[in-house]
Amino acid sequence: MRVYKREDKGDSSPYWYCFVYKGRRIRRSSGVYNKQDAKDIASAFRTQLCKGEVGIDEPEEKEPVPRFKQAMEDFLEWAKIEYAAHPATARRYQTSSKALLAYFGNPAIDRIDSDDVEKFKTWRTKQKKRAPVKKIRKRGESHAKTNKSLKPATINRELACLKHLFKQNASFVSQNPVKDVKFLDEDNEQTRVLNAEEEKLYLLAASQPLQDIATLMLETGMRPEEVYRIRRENVFLDQGYLFNPYGKTKAARRKVPLSVAASNVLLKRIQNEKIKGDYLFPGRSTDAPIVKVNAAHTATVKRSKVAAFRLYDLRHTWATRMAQAGVDLVTLAAMLGHSKINMVMRYAHPTEEHQFAAMEKRQRYVVK
Repeated sequence: MRVYKREDKGDSSPYWYCFVYKGRRIRRSSGVYNKQDAKDIASAFRTQLCKGEVGIDEPEEKEPVPRFKQAMEDFLEWAKIEYAAHPATARRYQTSSKALLAYFGNPAIDRIDSDDVEKFKTWRTKQKKRAPVKKIRKRGESHAKTNKSLKPATINRELACLKHLFKQNASFVSQNPVKDVKFLDEDNEQTRVLNAEEEKLYLLAASQPLQDIATLMLETGMRPEEVYRIRRENVFLDQGYLFNPYGKTKAARRKVPLSVAASNVLLKRIQNEKIKGDYLFPGRSTDAPIVKVNAAHTATVKRSKVAAFRLYDLRHTWATRMAQAGVDLVTLAAMLGHSKINMVMRYAHPTEEHQFAAMEKRQRYVVK
């Protein structure tokens, strides 16, 4: 909940309050000039809403068009609640908001048009990636620079954030200014698949919990965040599967069959007395899962002397091996947690040998 003064009237105006209720942003004037009184009024109104004692009516005073900073703050607050089950999405919006706020400043949101969005897109394509935090701490912001350009995907995520912000404020603008802006082309085709020797070297160089996380990805094809959030109650070793209750689609929320190696990893972590709480990969707090292992992965790749790859490529590796083993695409899509078969093509990358073997199989079939 946020309590604030209207920028167009300054200190002479009463406090307004804003909060999200059942996915809808509620903004109205408290009618008082004391901030604490305004907070009490806002809390009381929210309680009445929850009890059904009052409805949601339009405020007596017409609400002014919000300025960009206020709109972004409200949007991020909404996203945190809306995507409570998908915190990575809320964090992505939070990250994307930084460049948007830096560029657009704080105009009224109805002053931003498609030309402004196009200029933002051009501005971002000319910028370089920010240096790693460790490098900044060591050398300082002014000396810690990189020559790497921003990826199109980064800029597109920022445009998506902006588009969603205007969608949430549709009543204040005649048309979403991002609607007709073309997103940048992304080269999403990933072809990095580990061979057996690379997998061995990587796992030998990996420390815990990365070693167990990587093993589960290579054995089940699960996404990194799905592995991080494995809870004891969702592991059924006697039945040979674990249940993943997370995901934006019904397909993502699925039973994951376990190999012997995957079962052994899970059993070891369940029996480990040092691992407290419900999560098998706890973070700093036992009540929450680990957030990411990017730093550990980067260090492991360097130690193992394996050609660079992303942690997510372990999922690609599993999918490719399954396809090469003859698993049909419908089954593979279900095991990966995809609702559409065409999505599988991003992960399954048959080798040339596999393609030639397929042709030989076809030839044998014709001969018979």
